[in-house]
Amino acid sequence: MAADASLRLLSEAEFEFKAPAGFPVSCATLDLSTSWDGADKNLLIYRPPNQAVTKIHQLGPPGSKAPDALAVTWKPDGQFLAVGWSDGAVRIMSLENNKAVHHMQLCNDSAAKITHIGWATSTITKTTRKRVLKSGEEILDGLNLDNGSAALNLPQELTFLEVDTALPKISPLPTASAGSGDDATVFTLRTGIEFLFQTPKRSEYDQVNVMVVGTSDGQLHVSIYDSFVIGVFPAPSLGALLAPRLVLHAACPTLSTQALIMADDTNNPAELHVVPMDLPFVSSSPINLSLLASKLTTLQTLLRYLKQTQLHMLTEWKNARELPSKFLRSIQVDLEELKTGPRNIVAALYHTAVTGHAYEPLREWLVDSLAERGHKRWDKAVTGGLEGLRNLVHENFLPGLERCSIILSRLRGFAQFYDTRDDIGFTTTQINRVLDIVSCLNLVGHEILLHTMDELEHFGAFSGWLRFQIDRFASSGSSTDELTEKEATMDTSRVLTYIERYLTGSPLDAFFDSVTKDDYEADWALIEDGPSLLHVLDKQLKKAEAGQPAMKALPHVDFLVNYANNWTGRIFKDIADAKKRSVRFGVPMKLRIGGPISKMDVKMTESGNNNGGTAYAALASKEAPSKVYVFQAELSIVNGISSNQSLSWRCIDLGESKLIDLRFLDATTLVLLCTGTDPSNPSIFTVPIRSDAALYEPYVEDAPVESIAGLPLSATGCIKYRLPEEWAMRPVRMEVQSAHNVRGDIPARICLLGSNRTTWRTFILDKGTATA
Repeated sequence: MAADASLRLLSEAEFEFKAPAGFPVSCATLDLSTSWDGADKNLLIYRPPNQAVTKIHQLGPPGSKAPDALAVTWKPDGQFLAVGWSDGAVRIMSLENNKAVHHMQLCNDSAAKITHIGWATSTITKTTRKRVLKSGEEILDGLNLDNGSAALNLPQELTFLEVDTALPKISPLPTASAGSGDDATVFTLRTGIEFLFQTPKRSEYDQVNVMVVGTSDGQLHVSIYDSFVIGVFPAPSLGALLAPRLVLHAACPTLSTQALIMADDTNNPAELHVVPMDLPFVSSSPINLSLLASKLTTLQTLLRYLKQTQLHMLTEWKNARELPSKFLRSIQVDLEELKTGPRNIVAALYHTAVTGHAYEPLREWLVDSLAERGHKRWDKAVTGGLEGLRNLVHENFLPGLERCSIILSRLRGFAQFYDTRDDIGFTTTQINRVLDIVSCLNLVGHEILLHTMDELEHFGAFSGWLRFQIDRFASSGSSTDELTEKEATMDTSRVLTYIERYLTGSPLDAFFDSVTKDDYEADWALIEDGPSLLHVLDKQLKKAEAGQPAMKALPHVDFLVNYANNWTGRIFKDIADAKKRSVRFGVPMKLRIGGPISKMDVKMTESGNNNGGTAYAALASKEAPSKVYVFQAELSIVNGISSNQSLSWRCIDLGESKLIDLRFLDATTLVLLCTGTDPSNPSIFTVPIRSDAALYEPYVEDAPVESIAGLPLSATGCIKYRLPEEWAMRPVRMEVQSAHNVRGDIPARICLLGSNRTTWRTFILDKGTATA
């Protein structure tokens, strides 16, 4: 054993509440941690010393309690936080605000609970071969690349060329409450928009993130690139275990096979099962998986954005129609009781605009019911609603459709290039159909924009005329001359057009008013297998303008948005099914250590011969607190499919020390947090686990723990660390993180939670401070 080394304090945080079991959870790439406040139902992200960066409070349905956070995992690059809630949903939260940028409903809160979330980065490996330079290529030899930049991969750069970066940024939606669900607010924030529509970085071209979520009913939910769901898989058969569930997960970036740790209980299980999960599509996808996943996820997000935009547009249209309709209904009854004269408001106002004469019910309505205050409310409602609708179409709806078209064009290119492959999951015909729907939405959007601008222009003239009539009938004789001058400036033709065309019914109604269920279903069935949808829509709009019978649901924005979601949902499902068919679960390996397993961790790495992988599992039991068992499972991986090669184990004897916690620092080092005679002076040991293969013995299933001799801790080649005297504490939980430079250089760290469960200290683990 090397000489003692002292840890250096990096940061300290003091929570205002006691951290529950499983918390805090530290970030791998940033000095951040998250903990759960069970009393107030808040998930807080802390930056040392005591700054709460984000407070996340998830509201439950009306009449129900707020859900609890059951599982928390940081994205490998530290950009997002995945939270599994007791309502059965996994919500991916951004660090900039407390809004969910992605939402996946995995189970019903009464049927199952989320037990673990695993999130890892996999590298899309490609074999590079040396080749003989052709004539003329020697000119590249003169390039000077000593300035720190490497030669770019031109095919890769062309593959990831982003056309939409030349377009203006997506605009946030208005903050008025018009959306629904978690998306109601995330699209109203500039930070949320920028997080959701990020351009892939060059360093991520050959990477894809895989998320595995386990639930208490044994289901495994696999998704890639934050939110693109691959599928749901039942738990592999594990013999006597009645209700196996995911409790731990490990992955190596260079391997497509990952390790799942299954047990029948998340607390102190009697046995664990190591289950290899093969994801061959990660490395064998004909289309660059990172590019495909990013485009599909962005398309999903754009459709969510368009749905929220459509809801906002509907709200603005209602705002422009509801108050005027209320005013008009109040006069309609009085006009119908007239023995002579106009029987409806359109005829009555038209008569007044042409002749200057107003029947008594209309005069009373203008002076007493509507008056100056009512007119101002009317003007504000219509002008505000129409201007809001115009802005939504111009700034949100049409730009969103433009980006959808760009992504769909890229996907159509993929489908055409790989038209002979049946494993990409989608066809040119499917993409063309969605492009056709997007073209229809574009047509409807421009029609709405034209009608809105026209109605705004005419309403301005009508509103001025209406105010003039209110003042005229309410004024005394002395102001008649002034009113006459105002009348001379009125645009009577536009006033008459507005009364006749827009007052009680607007051309915009064809895109937003309610449609019966029968009409909705009839139009859906009619277009499902029909010809070009754009041609059908254009024909129906012309019929409606001519006053002829036409399809009622097809021109509606919500109908077309729902239809686009339906078709893209089919494409997403087919792509996911193509990937799902290749997923395979290997033969489980059962691990026992003679008692309930209270401490566990798992790590996966590439084998030294580059033709497989190795999974390491470190286990300990409270019944034997001075023993740590390390299992080594060797896997052979061929074309993404794994097979079990060997399972061996070793025992580390801690002597008089007792284990508090254990974690893998990396694939070569196990960190042990131990206590001796003085609980306030714990020791931390870094133990190499791959230093000598001879230390491992073949493991026989259900072998008694007495069959393996414990190697003294001092003989393992470990390094012992102690806490600085000024930062002495009695830790009850430990987390370790290896060094990272993903988001700035950050050293290897050991994070300790004090016995009061409120003190969280992070120490720098510097192996250079120890001497042999």
